[in-house]
Amino acid sequence: MEEKPLVSVVIPVRNEGPNIAPLVAEIRAALADTPHEIVYVDDGSSDDTPAQLRAAGVRHLRHRTSCGQSAAIVTGVKAARGTWIATLDGDGQNDPADIPALLARAQAEGGAILAAGHRVNRRDSATKRFTSRVANRVRVRLLRDSTPDTGCGLKVFPRALFLEIPHFDHMHRYLPALVLRQGGRVVSVPVNHRPRTRGVSNYGTLDRLAVAFMDLVGVAWLQRRWKRPEVE
Repeated sequence: MEEKPLVSVVIPVRNEGPNIAPLVAEIRAALADTPHEIVYVDDGSSDDTPAQLRAAGVRHLRHRTSCGQSAAIVTGVKAARGTWIATLDGDGQNDPADIPALLARAQAEGGAILAAGHRVNRRDSATKRFTSRVANRVRVRLLRDSTPDTGCGLKVFPRALFLEIPHFDHMHRYLPALVLRQGGRVVSVPVNHRPRTRGVSNYGTLDRLAVAFMDLVGVAWLQRRWKRPEVE
């Protein structure tokens, strides 16, 4: 019988064909001593991503049309078999070598825990870095999630915890606030960040800014409209 994975690495992608094989190789090397599976979700790609996923020999699912990064993560987590989930972006900027440290931290903390990557030295454009700084300050002030970098795609958490929190477009950027709302805890762990060397970004800065305000208001509303019962 095939061994159940301890961790499922869930990767949402859209038009990332050139990045599939290199990233899969890095994940397998990083988790060589850990029972794991790799679950890609192709969010309606129009390039050779499907062919590259078949060639890589990893589990993969496909959205017929693009539904967004959060929807792809939800699809992947639901299909995953591991007790723990590790997410990372499919563009190669997150370093899979950081997954074991985040997993170890999450396991040591135990319970309803989110280990969130913190890109201390970001390798992005000045525009991306500036908009992220502004968004992080506004988010922390409004949501009080005490997390310096919610935009980092590299996170580790229990699958069961993720399935309990509300799912909606762009929710992956508010995971710390949603985990805290659920009674969980959040720890930030410094991680490596690399420049993109293949392909182009498919989830743009302006796309995120256009809905950021409504997202913040919605998550703030969710926080205030829920009281966690203490079951005796």
